[in-house]
Amino acid sequence: MRVLLADDRTEVRSALRLLLEQEQGIEVVGEADGAEGLLAQTKATCPDLVLLDWELPGLHADGSLSTLRQVCPDLFVIALSGRPEARRAALAAAVDAFASKGDPPERLLAAVEGCMDKRCE
Repeated sequence: MRVLLADDRTEVRSALRLLLEQEQGIEVVGEADGAEGLLAQTKATCPDLVLLDWELPGLHADGSLSTLRQVCPDLFVIALSGRPEARRAALAAAVDAFASKGDPPERLLAAVEGCMDKRCE
């Protein structure tokens, strides 16, 4: 599964990259630190999955997700937030899954694996 990381904090992207690169079948194909870069990277790499900081600068949830899925129709999106209460809004905006940045890494990996399983169906 080809994954694009989108978070405005370098240390979060680095931690996600380190976590994901230890998993078989996952390749991190790019990083973005804002909504504009996210769209450009999505167009350039057409990933299978975007790990998306729900508070990404410039992100307009409904419009941005729709645009990303127009570029890559089979795209999965997992929203990440340091605010667990953002879960409801993210799921209402049609992300495929939500993970709190405070959750243990296993919970995020389970969400990624769930997307991988759906892709293979």
